Amino acid sequence: MNNFESDTQPTTEERHHPLLKMALELGPLLVFFFGNLRGEWLAKTFPALTLVGGPLLIATALFMAATIASLIVSKIVFKHLPVMPFVSGVVVMVFGSLSIWLQDETFIKMKPTIVNTLFGVVLLGGLFFGKSLLGYVFNAAFQLDEEGWKKLTLRWGVFFLFLAVINEAVWRNFSDDVWVNFKVWGTMPITILFTLAQMPLIMRHSVEQNTEGKTK
Repeated sequence: MNNFESDTQPTTEERHHPLLKMALELGPLLVFFFGNLRGEWLAKTFPALTLVGGPLLIATALFMAATIASLIVSKIVFKHLPVMPFVSGVVVMVFGSLSIWLQDETFIKMKPTIVNTLFGVVLLGGLFFGKSLLGYVFNAAFQLDEEGWKKLTLRWGVFFLFLAVINEAVWRNFSDDVWVNFKVWGTMPITILFTLAQMPLIMRHSVEQNTEGKTK
């Protein structure tokens, strides 16, 4: 329990560099989008990349490299590896490698499904055993009371499963370009809107807000 509580407390570095933290988490995704968008140009400019495969597989290789770089910088700057990007990074490495090795794009397309399902099941499973695990994800953003974490964990658990279903529907029924565009420009806005929709709950259950309210 002590380890969990210490892990959910934001570090000094995270408090001082919130934009860097966001950039490190979103950066690899933008690299992936650029790699797919300019895959043919990259292959012509750097012929060695043709050994990797087509545009989507080139984008996958760049995505893997950017993910590793992001985790290394996070470890150096923030003194620890953030749980969500780390787990996602492991899945990227496994499914990305399989995609390139087998020259099968299916594996990297399934990566968001696997990651989101994993997070959804873990969060909801934690609630089943009386644990609100969302603090690992939002460790630098805010501090909530126990009821707030439970409610927010439930909502995010269901939301992650929703994202998994949406990813399956898109990659199985649309072109690669549509899927990549949705992955970058669709998933992020949906997630941002969902996050903003949770602000009333966060404000009601903020530990700092409640503390201030008692002192007034």
